[in-house]
Amino acid sequence: MTGVIHISSEELSDWADDNYSFSGYSTDLPSLSGDAAPCRLENSGLNRYFVIVIYILVFLLSLLGNSLVMLVVLYNRLSRSVTDIYLLNLAIADLLFALSLPLWAASKVKGWIYGTSLCKFVSLLKEVNFYSGILLLACISVDRYLAIVHATRALTQKRHWVKFVCMGIWGLSLLLSMPIIFSREAIKTEYYGFVCYENFGNSTEKGRLILRILTQFFGFVLPLLVMLFCYGFTLRTLFEAHMGQKHRAMRVIFAVVLVFLLCWLPYNLVLITDTLLRTGLIEDNCPRRHVIENAINTTEVLGFLHSCLNPIIYAFIGHKFRYSFLKILAAHGMVSKEFLAQHSKPSVHGSSSGNTSTTL
Repeated sequence: MTGVIHISSEELSDWADDNYSFSGYSTDLPSLSGDAAPCRLENSGLNRYFVIVIYILVFLLSLLGNSLVMLVVLYNRLSRSVTDIYLLNLAIADLLFALSLPLWAASKVKGWIYGTSLCKFVSLLKEVNFYSGILLLACISVDRYLAIVHATRALTQKRHWVKFVCMGIWGLSLLLSMPIIFSREAIKTEYYGFVCYENFGNSTEKGRLILRILTQFFGFVLPLLVMLFCYGFTLRTLFEAHMGQKHRAMRVIFAVVLVFLLCWLPYNLVLITDTLLRTGLIEDNCPRRHVIENAINTTEVLGFLHSCLNPIIYAFIGHKFRYSFLKILAAHGMVSKEFLAQHSKPSVHGSSSGNTSTTL
């Protein structure tokens, strides 16, 4: 296998364990550039077979759920809103990432035997999924802020602008994920086999930290601040105006944002803590590295789980989504029109600028 780095037994002794799992940001693996002290690797606290089951379930649920979301939004081509277009792109990002989960699951058993190219590619999918997700949610928050707080329907309903915004989001997500392309390698270890791991070669620790801080700020902290600002003023306007119907219309969006933060916020907080450890703002020692490594492994699984949750939110909270899906089934004779009539489309009161979504 080409492009593989070898690590000797002296560097990695006594660390093979059935429950051990490498994360892409491991602080425990001895630094290949020689600028950090090595630590003895310990149990990650997560059983690898439990993680495999989770990954396979998430893959199946994401494949089914996000495909249905894409079907519903694309079917309602004439009536879909700006928010629908953003949520469609969110479903595409989740689906693309979910396709890599079988490889991550298989690597828990056999190690990373797929080479450096696939290591870079699936790691890139993970990063793009996260960055595009939070950037799309930030755009939705701005759209809702303009539509509800400033009632600027014209700005929020021009679909041709939304297409360019989505293209920009995908481009920025790829840009923020570029460090993964240059740093990920298939590494050969004597006891554990191959792993897909972060390798900066001879680059300095300072260079690594600058890259990580920049990506965390522009790809996580800044979009999060935008969402907090926009939704803060949006909620205040809704409560002051007593717009009950619009409160209900916003439930799906708030649920999507909340679930995203519950799944990805812990992982990113741990990465920030790891960054502080590497900068020396937190004392660097082996016990602390082990705690952070275990936290990264655990929260990473939680982040992976997110890719299958949005369709579940739409199904249980989004009346419009359920109706749109039933309408597709009725159009193809899979359910009766009488059954469709029993699940009539929810009425929408108030100005259309406040409508969160036409189909979701």
